[in-house]
Amino acid sequence: MPAPPSPASPASPTEPLAPEVVELERLDVYSNAVANQNPVATFTMPVSLLRYEPRVDVQGRGFAEAQSDISIRGGTFENTGFSIGAVALSDPQTGHYSAELPIAPAMLTSPEVHTGTDQASRGFNATAGGVFYGWQRIREGAHGCINATAGDNTLNAGELYTSFSSSKKILGGLTAGLDVSAAASQGEGARSFGDHDFSRYNGRLQLVGSTSQTDLFAGYQNKFFGWPSLYTAPSGKLKETEDIQTRLFALNHRVIFGAGGDYLQFGASNRRNNDLYDFNRLAPLAASPAPVSRVVPFQHETVVETFALDGRSTLLNAQAGELALGYRAGVVADKIDSARLGKGHPVPATPTPLGTGRFDNRTQTYAGLFPEFRHELDDNRAVRVKTGAAFDYCDRHDDGVSPLAELAYEQSKGVLENVSLGYARSTQVPTYTALNSRPNGLFAGNRDLDRSTTDNFELAVGTRADGWSFKTAAFYRIDNDLVDWTYSNALPNSRKANAVDIDTAGIELGARRSWRAFDLVLGYTWLAKSEDYGTSAVDASFYALNYARHRLTAAVVARLGAGFEVRLDNEARVQEENLLRHGSNEVVNSSLGLSWQVPEVSGLRLNALADNLWNQGFQEVPGVPAARREWSVGATYVW
Repeated sequence: MPAPPSPASPASPTEPLAPEVVELERLDVYSNAVANQNPVATFTMPVSLLRYEPRVDVQGRGFAEAQSDISIRGGTFENTGFSIGAVALSDPQTGHYSAELPIAPAMLTSPEVHTGTDQASRGFNATAGGVFYGWQRIREGAHGCINATAGDNTLNAGELYTSFSSSKKILGGLTAGLDVSAAASQGEGARSFGDHDFSRYNGRLQLVGSTSQTDLFAGYQNKFFGWPSLYTAPSGKLKETEDIQTRLFALNHRVIFGAGGDYLQFGASNRRNNDLYDFNRLAPLAASPAPVSRVVPFQHETVVETFALDGRSTLLNAQAGELALGYRAGVVADKIDSARLGKGHPVPATPTPLGTGRFDNRTQTYAGLFPEFRHELDDNRAVRVKTGAAFDYCDRHDDGVSPLAELAYEQSKGVLENVSLGYARSTQVPTYTALNSRPNGLFAGNRDLDRSTTDNFELAVGTRADGWSFKTAAFYRIDNDLVDWTYSNALPNSRKANAVDIDTAGIELGARRSWRAFDLVLGYTWLAKSEDYGTSAVDASFYALNYARHRLTAAVVARLGAGFEVRLDNEARVQEENLLRHGSNEVVNSSLGLSWQVPEVSGLRLNALADNLWNQGFQEVPGVPAARREWSVGATYVW
């Protein structure tokens, strides 16, 4: 749901296309890399804005807001990180829950996608890329919006967002602001047994100074949803459900020093995720004189506590050039409470109700220093050299050292904007589902998995001409001991966690232009992979080899006048063949939004949305049925 207008802020150098917030007839755009800012089947979540993002592949089970695996540059869902401010957010049980961010998008800045040296110097425990957010500044005064939606398959949804910020100075020149949000949705879903019941509640206190911003946040999200073959593909028989409660408490403080990009930010967070997964909602009740609830074996709770800081300081600014130092450090402690994913017996592992893992808690510590030198050749041209390394320590896994180096040429005038050549290493430790699941069964774990490493080589070019902005990147990524979930014809009812070595080559192209009544964002990605599992017992991959060889995205916004607007997101892809997928590997998907700003009522907008416009059956996750075409209509009032 759109939020009240907020001041636009400059784009990060890593943001591929444009500034974080764009005002349009008093309604904000959460991300201008996509056209539609609202989903059809529920209220808006951070993941909603990634579906058609040119550099992100959202692989949904059902609709994206129910469960989605987030892939960057062909990586798996567990190779993608999420950060808000200084703090990295993750789920130690499984990357399936990494995108569970119980935060209204109105409270966040536009998502930035980081890869290569940017990811290596700012990300944590993610090797392919990361999605980064900041805390949005609350606009002065009293503002808010309310949204109501109804639609296909008995959908009803609504969201309320309201904020207040005073101009009165307190606490030595600071101003205070507060915003809160509540949202809920219910529906029967686009397929039988695809029902959902979601709710989310947020509150945030913000203190703002002339060069600082402090945010204290609390959020809760509850998601119950069902879907056929949610995780048990390719069986095609089971009707599954998942019930997830996510709680997040976060503190972030950011201070800017001068106009040269120097800053310091630090933050802390506590994230608690409860998951109850039922792989067969139609199973009979347990034998008893009276009906009782079934015993559901897949029930877990994870807690992650994080403290982190990062910043940049200019050490020398002379005629020869500018020398600056980037830095970061943090501590991440996690634990899991689970009958299936807990500690087991010493090696050799003996499957018991207590699990087969070697541990059920761990602490990771990381630190990095990244010096950067920039020399101006003249008033139009400059060269920049960045290097450094990060160190990752874990009390349960091998340590990791991640060096990086980048050479860049920058130009402020002319067609060429920048050229950069970079190398970066990053590392990652496995999740508890991969480590602690029994060595056989529906989800077969591997307690011997350890830290994986990734080396990324990249050439990037930015250009501009006649109002167009172009971004191009070519990369080669080498993954060693990457954790994948694989399928064997000999064990059709099981999937197993295996380490794999994969080389990935890719090209990314992005283009954008805006006219007075028209916006266009284009993206294209080409990927090719070469894999080695070290065994012949792998017949298919659920994740590491589920990627688009060719993917084209096109986001179109047309302002027709008289308050009417059309928003259209499009994606065409040719997916790598996978024996687990039913149906075609080629697909064209579109989402269409129509809206009308009512002239007689200031702030009132009526809208209609349709998703999967061509009613395609393409399986984003192999073996998981796609959501059928859906529509919804709604109204939003902004004050």
